[in-house]
Amino acid sequence: MHQPITFLEAGPTGPLGIDSAFYIERPPVEAFAYNAIARPGSLLRIKAPKQMGKSSLLMRVMEQAQQQGHQTCKIDFLQAEKACFDSLDTLLRWFCRLTARQLGLAPDLDDWWDEAIGSKVSCTIYFENHLLRQLDAPLVLVINEVNRVFEYEEVAGDFLSLLRFWHEQAQRSPLWQNLRLVLAYCTEVYVPLKLEQSPFNVGQQLKLPPFTTVQVQELAERYQVPQQLGEAYVPFTDELMALVGGHPYLTHTLLAQLPGTAENPKTLLEQAMQPTGIWGEYLRRCYASIRQQPDLIDALQQLANAPNGLKLPLHLAYQLESVGIIQYNGDRYQVSCALFQRYLAAELAEVETAAPVQLHQENQRLKQLANTDALTQIPNRRAFDLRLQIAWQRLSQTTEPLTLMMCDIDHFKTYNDTYGHLAGDQCLRQVAHILRTNTRTAPDFVARFGGEEFAVILPNTDLLAAEKRAEILRSQISTQTARGDMPRVTVSIGVAVAFSATNQTPNQFIEVADRVLYESKRLGRDRVTVISLL
Repeated sequence: MHQPITFLEAGPTGPLGIDSAFYIERPPVEAFAYNAIARPGSLLRIKAPKQMGKSSLLMRVMEQAQQQGHQTCKIDFLQAEKACFDSLDTLLRWFCRLTARQLGLAPDLDDWWDEAIGSKVSCTIYFENHLLRQLDAPLVLVINEVNRVFEYEEVAGDFLSLLRFWHEQAQRSPLWQNLRLVLAYCTEVYVPLKLEQSPFNVGQQLKLPPFTTVQVQELAERYQVPQQLGEAYVPFTDELMALVGGHPYLTHTLLAQLPGTAENPKTLLEQAMQPTGIWGEYLRRCYASIRQQPDLIDALQQLANAPNGLKLPLHLAYQLESVGIIQYNGDRYQVSCALFQRYLAAELAEVETAAPVQLHQENQRLKQLANTDALTQIPNRRAFDLRLQIAWQRLSQTTEPLTLMMCDIDHFKTYNDTYGHLAGDQCLRQVAHILRTNTRTAPDFVARFGGEEFAVILPNTDLLAAEKRAEILRSQISTQTARGDMPRVTVSIGVAVAFSATNQTPNQFIEVADRVLYESKRLGRDRVTVISLL
């Protein structure tokens, strides 16, 4: 039973308590989460932009776990000081110590930690023997604000892969089945995590949806809005829904203002949208998280002028959707609600009016610096990694083959030592120019992988076509470099063709292409070696 409504506790800025009258269930969200933690060895990932209700849901998940007879523990990374992320060892010790104390156990870390075997293994042994074996019930371990770990690349990969390992242990060990993991994280933080090493492609994912129209009306009734608006109630809630798309925080904030106010509802809506209104801070925060990224601003400018939506590159769509600004609708992306559409139109218009030419030039400059190799002026390793990730995702969704070529200049160190580094730089620029000239047709992509090595991505290219393209590139480089004052240059090429993303990862794909590249070198250089991954 809900306790009587008191508007003092109705503030929507924090989580809503278990007995709050203002918590609105969003079926099947709660049932999905409760069923997940009831399963042995489960891993549940709850994600949403900030202020979509993750913390309120977590409180109810823990309450349900206790009712199921489980023990519970919550680790919130917002509590972790910056120094906790200095190293993986420091982070795992903090994590283990806090878990033990919440379970009422003495930490006794020194009894289990062994530097010789590493902190990940020590942490696993600690959890298995010091924590799980002492508990007389399954443990639901809630880890909140996991996105805080994302900010520290030096520890993020190892920590997340450790959680994945624990989840996989449950497939083999009855003891590890007593650990049920619940990970909650904000999607605003974008990092190119290696999915095969993190827990973000295992377990069950729960993405919090916005309120439906019925749920908005139910919340309005709990705020006693119908009593105040009378016949204007339904038009008002419909207009609110159309404006914010059922966003929980924005809906709560506006409805909490209504009881006792003498303002006309339409006037209240207009005031809320102003920079100084109750929605102003939230809107500014969303926009601030992307305003320094030229690619995202360009995408938003296109979306603002496309009422029917647009198809966007996956990496841009991911970031904008993570902030909550856009949503997927059919095969296109659209601005998620009328409020964002209106706010973004005003912000982008102000930016364009202020200095459109300078802004465009600066955006282009930043893009070039971020994604272009300074010496050769072709895409760099960062751009290559992103493009390969996109191509790999597409491979998992289609039956079209994907080709990766790794090209390495033969005897480049000798060339550098003999003719000097300036000549070596010119050689790199010349090879890059030849590769770029022969791969100009989209979606073909060439990049400097590192040193004297280049990479070429050829979507929808089968084995025979790939071998032919590689031979043309090898021949062109040998022929065209011989026309200058310096000796001709040759390249060795390794070609890998994948027909499915099921059994490999992008990194393994690169490793295969590299392996056949060095087979070309072993066989005498200036040649092409191909391999097919079926």
